[in-house]
Amino acid sequence: MCGIIGVVAKAPVNQYLYDGLLVLQHRGQDAAGIVTAEHSTFHMHKGSGLVRDVFRTRNMRTLAGFSGIAHCRYPTAGSADNSAESQPLYVNSPFGIVLAHNGNLTNSEELKRELFRQDLRHVNTNSDSEVLLNVLAHELQEASASYALDPATIFKAVTGVHRRVRGAYAVVAMIAGYGLIAFRDPYGIRPLVVGSSKTEKGDEYLVASESVALDVLGFKLVRDVAPGEAIFIDMEGNFFSKQCAAYPSLNPCIFEFVYLARPDSVIDGISVYETRLRMGESLADKIRRDHANLDIDVVIPIPDSSRPSAMQLAGQLDIAYREGFIKNRYIGRTFIMPGQGVRKKSVRQKLNAIGMEFKGKNVLLVDDSIVRGTTSREIVQMARDSGANKVFFASASPPVRFPNVYGIDMPSAKELIATGRSDEEIAREIGADCLIYQDLEALVRDVSSVNPRVKSFETSCFSGLYITGDVTPEYLAGVEANRNDVELGRRSTVATTQLDLNLVGAD
Repeated sequence: MCGIIGVVAKAPVNQYLYDGLLVLQHRGQDAAGIVTAEHSTFHMHKGSGLVRDVFRTRNMRTLAGFSGIAHCRYPTAGSADNSAESQPLYVNSPFGIVLAHNGNLTNSEELKRELFRQDLRHVNTNSDSEVLLNVLAHELQEASASYALDPATIFKAVTGVHRRVRGAYAVVAMIAGYGLIAFRDPYGIRPLVVGSSKTEKGDEYLVASESVALDVLGFKLVRDVAPGEAIFIDMEGNFFSKQCAAYPSLNPCIFEFVYLARPDSVIDGISVYETRLRMGESLADKIRRDHANLDIDVVIPIPDSSRPSAMQLAGQLDIAYREGFIKNRYIGRTFIMPGQGVRKKSVRQKLNAIGMEFKGKNVLLVDDSIVRGTTSREIVQMARDSGANKVFFASASPPVRFPNVYGIDMPSAKELIATGRSDEEIAREIGADCLIYQDLEALVRDVSSVNPRVKSFETSCFSGLYITGDVTPEYLAGVEANRNDVELGRRSTVATTQLDLNLVGAD
């Protein structure tokens, strides 16, 4: 999961890109980067950390130009500690191209071999985004016999990308001297929207991961980029689009609505906030149906993304809703942190309980999902330490039992608490008196009901069904090997050692 933005405007775009990254910061906190285009020259600045830490006034002044792309990174392939993999990424052949990517390629190793042996292109990092960039560069070279580009040639190249690349990808890219390209994988897994703004000098266009970026920057949502579709906006602001995939189908990632996206975003015509309200209604129905014996005094959300579900659930059951936890917003997401010890410590730093809301009460805690169970276990214990009589736990999504291979860096399957355990066993693991999970059928219905035209979703982390059809047991074994805590801890140690060596060298 990452955040991407592309802009073609009638005025300098550096502030657009910076402000857009700030509102997409929830999609990636490991690194950020901006590239602007001034005529045929690219200006780039990127680095590790939050957007506000990567960019200073002196950096912004160097980012001249009326078009550009930007990225905030949450690593799903490659290394979280490798600043060389910060995006956007650049190649100088055949035209000079920069690219930013949200998603994950499932055939990146095969593509690396093809690029090296057949296309004579070199990939220098472990980033699948660099693989995607080089595939696009090669296809542009193949499509443009005279080394001149027009929209038809660009769309032919994107067709070639779709033919070769597997997995999930939403992309923004710029070709030096020509303009901006944006495209989405043929399954429409990761989100991408396009908006416009009318000015005295002409229309401006913005492409982004979520509609909230358009809202904040004053652009009007035009539509979502369709699965398999490519958009090209030239340097003068002329807009072109074409379907470039043979058999496109819309299957948005359902975890976007559960957790990843901001509640004020609209993805594929579906309000994220409204879906979370409906998840709360379905949870309330399940409690009425299957857990009517629970004597619940108060409903308390785990901040922040579970709030709409918890409020709706409380209203449906006519039970008091209270805020019982205060969140420290300066702590990163716990399920992506390497090493169980670091993760456990961060939970207590991230949340603090308000004792009066728990003391002597039977409490229903509501969270958007349970991944490892580490956070849930600590939160249940915090509720008990604050004097709760009984602690019940509800998840607005079904059990997460399978790895996600399309752009969400969940842990290995062995470290997912729901893998191989019943609901009762999971309840014991996290220390809850009762555990209620949302049903997958109800979750799909909740999201689809907001926009009935969307009938299918990518649900692999809940169902184990991978819609691209190329995810083999061997591939999943490789994912397992790369995502377990032992391997993440080793990478962290290597990165720390390398940092120490760099510091010694600097001295």
